[in-house]
Amino acid sequence: MSERVGLHTLSPNPGSRRDRKRVGRGEGSGTGKTSGRGQKGYGSRSGSKSRARFEGGQMPLHMRMRKLRGPHMKKSMPIGPFRTSTQAVNVGDLEDRFDAGTEVTLELMRAKGLGTRKGVPVKVLAKGELSKALTVHAHGFSATARERIEAAGGTCTVLDS
Repeated sequence: MSERVGLHTLSPNPGSRRDRKRVGRGEGSGTGKTSGRGQKGYGSRSGSKSRARFEGGQMPLHMRMRKLRGPHMKKSMPIGPFRTSTQAVNVGDLEDRFDAGTEVTLELMRAKGLGTRKGVPVKVLAKGELSKALTVHAHGFSATARERIEAAGGTCTVLDS
């Protein structure tokens, strides 16, 4: 009969744990004398720390980059409360997945695999062709997408976010 498994029989897998490095224990150990810290300098002193972004005195990356503050500048990233994100649904996808005369809601789109990210507004874009009359409900429409949907006899309904 095998020994009963319990907290007293648990041990880590062989090779998964290593002994700590014992520095300053003689030249033969490989980490004697200066204990792997080199000769002189900041790194050899007690209490020295190396910051993650420290580059050895070279001008750090975050200071070398240009400073463009705020989303009002054309070249800067939209950040903070000004960031807008939408998920695109193309007119061609609506053509492939829905029959003529369908009222396309967000729930119906999600059921068909379109606009699946929760809490992100859906915007209909004009990639592809549309030949069916659909009533499309979305948070936004590009101008060309709106033209294509209305040219096919459908309507566009803008939802509040």
